[in-house]
Amino acid sequence: MLPIAFIGNLGPMEMLLVAGIALLLFGKNLPKVARDAGKAIVEFKKGMAGIEHSVDDAVYNKHDSSNATRPAPQDEPVESTAPKFEPPTSEPTPTV
Repeated sequence: MLPIAFIGNLGPMEMLLVAGIALLLFGKNLPKVARDAGKAIVEFKKGMAGIEHSVDDAVYNKHDSSNATRPAPQDEPVESTAPKFEPPTSEPTPTV
């Protein structure tokens, strides 16, 4: 059984106990904590809705790839700007 499964069975005494513990832990900051928690839940739901919308678009609005235009190849190759390796000109010296 899930550890969160008991939440559905909270009675008035249990809720009062949870509220008392929250008041002891957060004190004067309880309204700010509750407001921040509410904002976090709203932002989470907005994010989930955005992800769900993106997935629905990807699944249900499949694009026909035969009509897609491909980018034109470049005429001149792009040269890298990284330094080139040059081997050493002298023999390695042994370290003792």
